[in-house]
Amino acid sequence: MDNKNYNVTALLDQLEQQTRQWIQKHRITNPVMVGLHTGGVWVAQALHRRLNIQEELGELSTTFYRDDFSQVGLHRQQKPSRLPFEIENRHVLLVDDVIYTGRTLRGAMNELFDFGRPASITAIALIAREGRELPIEPQIVALHEEPGSTFRYQISGPEPLTLQLLEA
Repeated sequence: MDNKNYNVTALLDQLEQQTRQWIQKHRITNPVMVGLHTGGVWVAQALHRRLNIQEELGELSTTFYRDDFSQVGLHRQQKPSRLPFEIENRHVLLVDDVIYTGRTLRGAMNELFDFGRPASITAIALIAREGRELPIEPQIVALHEEPGSTFRYQISGPEPLTLQLLEA
């Protein structure tokens, strides 16, 4: 299988539509959005604009909250978390580029609770792979795909936002 490029605009269209439906169905008003460093922030920036969310975008770095930190170590481009709003009793739209094992989302939820108790957390992912090690699933996903363990996704951005499947 050769490297594969994705139509990110089409995937973002799907995320936008699904997120609008989710917000309406669950009667969510005034949500806040948080992107996970780094690719999740880029996806969240695009989705944040499309949904016209009034509050500034938040950013989380889950490095220290992952349960495999001692095995994985510190990422070389570590960025700090930034939440420019109160979390307490807010509906949080938590955005990542790819969900695989579930450990990053779990770490992100742990970190969010250090800032307060949200009314709800909705997990949003551009791509959901198979291979969950934890029982964590995003509620909103643009693409469910498992290319196999010899492949990895590479997202580049933020402008233009591109996504490739590469053989590892």
